[in-house]
Amino acid sequence: MKASTRLFVVLGLAVAVALAAAVSPYASSSPDGLEKVADQEMFLDAGELAPIQEDSPIPDYAFPGVEDERVATGLAGFVGTLFVFALGYGIAFLLRGRDDEGDDSPAHRPPADAAGA
Repeated sequence: MKASTRLFVVLGLAVAVALAAAVSPYASSSPDGLEKVADQEMFLDAGELAPIQEDSPIPDYAFPGVEDERVATGLAGFVGTLFVFALGYGIAFLLRGRDDEGDDSPAHRPPADAAGA
């Protein structure tokens, strides 16, 4: 990875982590539009969690076991951002071609010697 690309990725990750950790605790605690309508129409309690939501490691956008709600939300944003970055980085690492030695495509061929050609 080129130094400029590495710097861009590191700075982007730092901004994302900082926003997730520092700003998420101040997000509105008011229900979103769908939840508000469900409450007004009195079917909010009829909703059920999907199995993946029940088994979530960070339920309700708050890190479990942390008493302070703002700290729990900030920590959840921090951990979630790092997890998504690591997942994306891992997928990109696996998908990019690692076998550069045997590649005979034009992009990987050494330049022809102009004097010898």
